[in-house]
Amino acid sequence: MNGIDFFVDTNILIYIMDGRPEVSLISTFSLGVSVITEIELLGRKNILLHELNSIQNLLKECDIVSFNDTIKQIAISIKQKYTVKIPDAIIVATAKYFDLPLITADMDLKKIEGVDIVILQL
Repeated sequence: MNGIDFFVDTNILIYIMDGRPEVSLISTFSLGVSVITEIELLGRKNILLHELNSIQNLLKECDIVSFNDTIKQIAISIKQKYTVKIPDAIIVATAKYFDLPLITADMDLKKIEGVDIVILQL
């Protein structure tokens, strides 16, 4: 994907918003996220206005990618081969589709082959 350095999982954006020093360097790069991440962050029940604003401001700094038929097929293949949640399969499939490293703190995703997955141990 043009201009994107890394694709990041939802948990990484949460850590960036929390100001965790372990992820401060990541926020200096150009980041891509799945529309699934956008839904996960903004779709919380009883989200407070200041939280909503913080999330929206962070998402403005990212390239948000919708999924297409190819990403859907990759996600289906991942679900057939690995025990992962559907949102995770779509996020991993999107990173694979764009041939971008996926940064995550989700150790369960390391088992997925054919995708450059960088696990941050926090």
